[in-house]
Amino acid sequence: MNRFVINTHRRPELFQSFFAAREYAGFPTTLIHEPDLLETGGGIKNAESDLGSKPFLTYSGDILTDLNLQPLIDEHYRRGNDVTLALRHTGLAAAVALRDRRVVDISNRYGVAGNVDFANIAVWNSPIFQRIPARKKISFIPIIGDWIGQGARIGGVVMNDGKWFNISSRPEYLEVHRTILRENWKPGFVKTRKWPERIANSAIVDPSAQLRGCTVVGRNCRVGADAILEDTILWPDAEIASQSRLEACIVRSRKKVTGIHRDIDI
Repeated sequence: MNRFVINTHRRPELFQSFFAAREYAGFPTTLIHEPDLLETGGGIKNAESDLGSKPFLTYSGDILTDLNLQPLIDEHYRRGNDVTLALRHTGLAAAVALRDRRVVDISNRYGVAGNVDFANIAVWNSPIFQRIPARKKISFIPIIGDWIGQGARIGGVVMNDGKWFNISSRPEYLEVHRTILRENWKPGFVKTRKWPERIANSAIVDPSAQLRGCTVVGRNCRVGADAILEDTILWPDAEIASQSRLEACIVRSRKKVTGIHRDIDI
């Protein structure tokens, strides 16, 4: 690994601010903005000029994990694969058919039942660029499916160790907060000392308010008197009125909430 390339879409200014020095962990970092989402295949094609001709790794922004990726990289080179997918028994899906370390089908396209899920991490060789049309919104899954039928070497490594969360899923988003707080889980790449920070220093929480379970209060939030928050996540600048009660809710930035709510995003 010698550099990072990040596709952005919504709120690109937040990425520009965070990566203002254009580096992460000492490695050069390039931001590529997608005004219109190109999906996984189109996103790879969009980054072609920055990724170059050497093998590269894709890592979905929807996941949070502490997987050791070295076995995936080693397998890619050892087998001489065109693509090597990180796979996992996630309990969310099982669309990938893996047989003897080879991916032979995805989503039953060739009649082979899947037995494992794609973990949203993969190693690629640069010929993939030739298979993705430019400036087109397209997933790389059908592209891999075509490639399988043409005899490509599509490998896979089942990686069930460590923690893995798909935080685009609401239940998983809440579950990762539970895991962090209950197990004091901290991925090795997180260097900040304040982890976890259950209540941001800039938040104002009335002494009579009750914060239960995996509740997290972001920066500049306000929580009023006698409010009860259980398994609820407050994004920055959210406000909770006095005597409100929220359970398993996600409150977005700058939202003001009053009353009783359960299992909703606000």
